[in-house]
Amino acid sequence: MAKKPKISDNTIVVNKKARHDYFIEDTFEAGIALQGWEAKSLRLKKVQLVDTYVLIKDGEAWLLGCRITPLDTASTHSICEPDRTRKLLLHKKQLARLFAATEQKGHTCICTKMYWKGHLVKVQIALAKGKQSHDKRATIKDREWNIDKQRVVRHHNR
Repeated sequence: MAKKPKISDNTIVVNKKARHDYFIEDTFEAGIALQGWEAKSLRLKKVQLVDTYVLIKDGEAWLLGCRITPLDTASTHSICEPDRTRKLLLHKKQLARLFAATEQKGHTCICTKMYWKGHLVKVQIALAKGKQSHDKRATIKDREWNIDKQRVVRHHNR
């Protein structure tokens, strides 16, 4: 009897609050420059993406607000800063597009997801426009209506 191949989940963390607070317009994949202790903490999913955003400064992209909790077994020789700014690795064309888009009023760049791609850590960043409170209520209303609609169709097909 052959064993089924194990499907590995390469997602480290998803920023669920981002879809609630923003309209996602476009997404990009970026590499991230990490230290050794950070990569080890990511294997154990000790990371928080809530309220993270991307700052574009001097032709470089920086991830701010990402908290990677150091492990208890981290080396005493290295200084572990959980909230440090981390450099994002993007192409120049992508950086130019992000810079132009974030200059518009109401637009920002946020981190929506962090995942493994092979042995590398990648982040999914998104161009986003902030939602007003009435937009959030409309989104919730639409989601609940879709759930009720599915329930009615399922009940009717029985």
